[in-house]
Amino acid sequence: MSTFPIYRPRRLRANENLRRLVRETALSVNDLIYPMFVVHGRDTATEISAMPGCYQYSIDNLIKAAKELAALGIPGTILFGIPASKDPFGLEAYADDGIIQQAVHAIKDAVPDLLVMTDVCLCEYTDHGHCGVIEAGEVQNDPTLELLVKESLSHARAGADVIAPSDMMDGRVGAIRTALDENGYENIPIMAYAAKYASAFYGPFREAAESTPQFGDRRSYQMDPANAEEALREVSLDIEEGADVLMVKPALSYLDIIHRVKTEFQVPVAAYNVSGEYAMVKAAAQNGWIDEERVALELLTSIKRAGADMILTYFAKSVVEWL
Repeated sequence: MSTFPIYRPRRLRANENLRRLVRETALSVNDLIYPMFVVHGRDTATEISAMPGCYQYSIDNLIKAAKELAALGIPGTILFGIPASKDPFGLEAYADDGIIQQAVHAIKDAVPDLLVMTDVCLCEYTDHGHCGVIEAGEVQNDPTLELLVKESLSHARAGADVIAPSDMMDGRVGAIRTALDENGYENIPIMAYAAKYASAFYGPFREAAESTPQFGDRRSYQMDPANAEEALREVSLDIEEGADVLMVKPALSYLDIIHRVKTEFQVPVAAYNVSGEYAMVKAAAQNGWIDEERVALELLTSIKRAGADMILTYFAKSVVEWL
């Protein structure tokens, strides 16, 4: 390659139209999934204090929000439920009249073309706040699988388009895939939280989903933030067990993991731009320290550039307006 002054990279940065023509990564509405939280009751839209602009919706208002997503062209949503009551085994998680099951029915009736993904986990539904069955103070892997299978099947019966297990129990993708196939749901994809780290960025979500652990933490089943090779092993296992989409969570501190997963496995990759990442941008913008639009678009573009095919983000609606 010729050197300066023959080659001047700034020539292709001179104006916006030139920059558009040579831009390598394009963020679009087609990349976005909007997470929503649903509660029992009516006429409820409670703003989440740590996540400005995000709400706990009752089903009637959830339908309005779903219609807004469809009008904006956002392909889908992922739902998180807050039950009427909690217990050691998270009974409402797999009840056919549970909050998520009702919400899925309602959205698919009102906005049938909106893709509805459902988070499969027990932490929102258990009184201890952990993602599985507790015995002797420890989360038990194999007994938890039975409940995750029941939850997945109940979501499928309700009409969910995609099942998204986030619990990080060993073997859960295979157990869910087998159960879905045996019950006539072989065409429902699984989006596995394949590399989900025990991150400090989840704090605001725990307020939103009311799922803070009542003792200890989740480091015995979520991944150590220091580990990368382990993430590739986790992803490989989930692929072998039948996952259709592999998720990395969180996104911003794990761009290297997103890139390695995409490069090594060449499968659809999702990345979750999580609550803490969202809240930091919102807080800094509210203080006038940063330009929210520019920072958010830059962050989301970095996630896409790293290799993500789809991004779960609380900025989704704003992105459509900005773009």
